[in-house]
Amino acid sequence: MTKPRVVIVGAGFAGYHAAKTLSRLAAERAEIVLLNTTDYFLYLPLLPEVAAGVVEPTRIAVPLAGTLDGVRVVIGEADRVDLQNRWVGYRSPEGDHGQLAYDRLVLSVGSVNKLLPIPGVTEYAHGFRGLPEALYLHDHVVRQIEMAELTEDPAEQRARTTFVVVGAGYTGTEVAAHGQLFTDRLIAQRPHLKARPRWMLLDVAPRVLPELDQRMSVSADRVLRRRGVDVRMGTSVSEATPDGVMLTDGEYVPTCSLVWCVGVRPDPFVAELGLRTERGRLVVDEYLTVPGYPEVYACGDAAAVPDLSRPGQICAMTAQHAQRQGKLAARNIAASYGQGTRKAYKHYDLGWVVDLGGKQAAANPLKVSMSGLPAKTVTRGYHLFAMPGNRARVGADWLLDATRPRPSVRLGLVPANAVPLESESPEVVHGR
Repeated sequence: MTKPRVVIVGAGFAGYHAAKTLSRLAAERAEIVLLNTTDYFLYLPLLPEVAAGVVEPTRIAVPLAGTLDGVRVVIGEADRVDLQNRWVGYRSPEGDHGQLAYDRLVLSVGSVNKLLPIPGVTEYAHGFRGLPEALYLHDHVVRQIEMAELTEDPAEQRARTTFVVVGAGYTGTEVAAHGQLFTDRLIAQRPHLKARPRWMLLDVAPRVLPELDQRMSVSADRVLRRRGVDVRMGTSVSEATPDGVMLTDGEYVPTCSLVWCVGVRPDPFVAELGLRTERGRLVVDEYLTVPGYPEVYACGDAAAVPDLSRPGQICAMTAQHAQRQGKLAARNIAASYGQGTRKAYKHYDLGWVVDLGGKQAAANPLKVSMSGLPAKTVTRGYHLFAMPGNRARVGADWLLDATRPRPSVRLGLVPANAVPLESESPEVVHGR
């Protein structure tokens, strides 16, 4: 007798943990197929450390094969879902097309860079959602410092050593914090270059980390300013040009580096399904099923999951929610096959961690605010616990970074045109 098939689309925090949990609960009852554009799960929270050269790129790319026992992995990008006939169409990396029939479907396609209608941003800014973008930023920063050392023009030198980060949320704050330390180290290796790199962190919000606890915001702001980061709240970019950015306060900043961290939006694939959405996210009930299609589940950034702890609102687009929703979707699917009972999604925030580089971090585990070395210990402990693999390798990189000089080579593997800001697949390198 043929087993029913569960197809999971996307191997981000939601999809990966749905597959892992389902393989443990229902591998004997169903065939589990995971469709993803890459052959790895990306641990996004450590992406800023990859860009700064603290952690090697492969450390945060956890392979799907070998870590998901009993799960069949199909590499490809979903391009169609036939809800009536229950199949998913996809395109392989070499352009071939295929179909996967399903009895249960989990849509966990995640999110992409959020875009705003600001002139020049799409052309001259780069996002920070995938491994290619982190690799590009690392090489780009090293290149700007190298070019600054070569030039005799003080104006060009200042522009090349000025780095503008837009968005003072979780990602942008960490990018600026790690970036300032990274470029300071690069300058220390070049005694002939006297200019100190300048990192700017912009946001229209009134404070850094506006979505987190105020005490964490104050701690992060203090660390950034003490380190020399030019933090400007209530300010953003009104126009980007090849040579710099015009700020909303009227100042023009010459720069060759614009990093776009203003947030994320649901993968555009959601809009193509023809189903009801809220703020671009697929509407589901508290059990993570799509109304009218009880065999279809959605979770993570692509799903508008009701937040039962805040009636009338939907869950935020965070890794914590995505991971827990993925696990619950798996349990509810297992329940649909007679194992256990289905449950509604309800999650209470257990706190946040923000790594600020060096010995600095901000954290509030169980609502206890921390900063400095204690917060750093909690932050790294949390990441090691949350990572589904490569823990020893990540720990080894942290140890080496603390005790040995950090290498700073530019490999040039990812050119600028391979990581466009306006991309539906920031996790892959685009045509050169």
